[in-house]
Formats: sequence, C-alpha cells, structure tokens
Amino acid sequence: MKPRPCGCKGCRTCLICEKFYGAESLKLSLKLDKNKGYVYCPFCNKAWPGWEIDEYKQHPNHSGEPINYPGIYIEPDFITASEEEELIKCIDQVPWDISQSGRRKQNYGPKTNFKKKKIVPGNFEGFPEFSKFLQDRFKSIDLLRDYQVIEQCSLEYDPSKGASIDPHIDDCWIWGERIVTVNCLSDSVLTMTVFKGDIKKYNLYCADEYYPVVQPDGSIDLEFINKDKTMLDSCKPNEEIDAIIRIPLIRRSIIVMYGESRYHWEHCILREDITSRRVCIAYREFTPPYLTNGAYHEIGNEITTRAKKFWDHKSKYKKDDEIIDT
Repeated sequence: MKPRPCGCKGCRTCLICEKFYGAESLKLSLKLDKNKGYVYCPFCNKAWPGWEIDEYKQHPNHSGEPINYPGIYIEPDFITASEEEELIKCIDQVPWDISQSGRRKQNYGPKTNFKKKKIVPGNFEGFPEFSKFLQDRFKSIDLLRDYQVIEQCSLEYDPSKGASIDPHIDDCWIWGERIVTVNCLSDSVLTMTVFKGDIKKYNLYCADEYYPVVQPDGSIDLEFINKDKTMLDSCKPNEEIDAIIRIPLIRRSIIVMYGESRYHWEHCILREDITSRRVCIAYREFTPPYLTNGAYHEIGNEITTRAKKFWDHKSKYKKDDEIIDT
C-alpha cells in the first residue's frame, strides 16, 4: 500500500488519514488490560500496581506489592528548562520530514536496510552542533560509558494528529543494547508488553550472535570477557510476568533501555498518552559485530568516524540569509 499524504502507510494510521483518507478500518486496536498495569518508579527502580503515570510521584509512599523490572535507567532533569528551550528552538529551525502514525522526524545516521541487513554511510556526516552537549553529557552516566552514537533522531508527537508508535522492538541486527531517549516539552508514557512472537521479527535472533555490553551488576564490558551467555539469553526473564509496565517519560529526563526490557518486551506510545506536543531525541549505538574487532568493523569504523563530526545547522539550512522556519 502506498504512503498516504499524511506519511502513514500500510497498517499505520493517524487522525488525518483515518478521517480524510479512508484508513479508519486500519486503526490499531490494542486490547490492554489496565488491571495488569504497573507503573515504574525511577526513584526506587521498581514497578508498582497502577496505570496512571503520575503514580510514580507517590514515592516513597507507594501502595500494593511491587515487581522488579530490570533494564530501565531514568535520570530526571537531565537537561535544564533553558537548555530545553534553546534545543527545541534549534530543532525547529531544521526542516521536519513527515513520518508514520502522526509523527514528524529529523534523522541523522547511515542508510540501513533491515530486511537485507545492509548498511552504507550514504550522506551521513554527523550531527547538528546544537545537540552536541547532550552526547557530551552522556559521559556523566556510568551506564553510558563509551557509548558511541551512530544514529540520532528527533521525533515529534502531536496530539492533534493522533501521534503514537505501535508496539515494537528496535532492530537487533544493527542497533545495540542501550537505547537512549531524551524527552522534551511534555510528559508521556512508554507502555511495555511481553514479546512472545517469532525471534525472526525485529532481527531478534541476531542478539543470539553477540554478547552483552551491560553486565548484571550494571558494569560495562566492552571487551566481552564474559561469554557464558549470548545477549538474548543473558537477559531472559527468570519467570514469566503477566503484566503491562508503564514507564514514565518525564519532561527533560533521559531514559536508557537495555537488557531484558530491550530484548524481551515490546514498547509503544499510546495515542491517549500524548496530551500536548512532545519532542524526543532518540539515540542508537552499533551492535558488537560493527565495533572494533567485530566481523564488520571496517564499515563500522567508517560510520563511527563520521558520527564524531558536528556541523552548524544555521549554515547548512540557510536560505536567502534566513533560517528555514518550520
């Protein structure tokens, strides 16, 4: 099915194509039992019974019996209000591309073909200078030691378009273990559901071909000394959890997803959880085969070299002595 004018294609829909382009019948209908909901608390790193995201603010006076939910790190106030204001100002000076499910995006990274598992640098020449301070600040987080960004994507969620993102696992052939997101402009929620499908989906089987970076104690092993279990097996849940985990995406926070939550749970953002404009900056790193000494280190090194560059967006998008205003 061809992309519709709003940017949606296939089974993806937004409010615009549902109303004007006959896509109402394709609208995703998730049957989520809210009675199985647990809200993750970034302060005690446990998930407590509930659904409404503000419930994490009850800390330390939670109610009910919590469950452990590994593979999530949240740092509130990762950026300041003034930094957020300047960051969004600069982001909006760069042209947006339409995307699926009511979103817009600005993508910086190599060209990838997930089905054929092919990657080329393409026109990738690094990232806008205004976002450099975010990557520099990653160094303050132990969990992100030696985290080398190779893709950066700004994503806009607009409630007037019914913006959302369907349940999925980020590709496991090329994107590495630590998935990083900086949240701006408004709070939202990441809804996590257990994945029970075929490991061919999302190239999940590839995670059985490399080893974990993050160890059970939270330390980082870039030498892959511990090769007792593959990435996929090392973070396999000890027991099946019949629950839906709600992760708070707090304004101006950073969230890192890794291990069990990265590989054994699908994540989505529900339409009803976008109540005002939200912009996030998402980051990806390479899987071990594309790192030094990996089977595909040559193409990995070429892309990594480009990923260390930063450029002035005002010069790149200058037109008639004016910055493009989107």
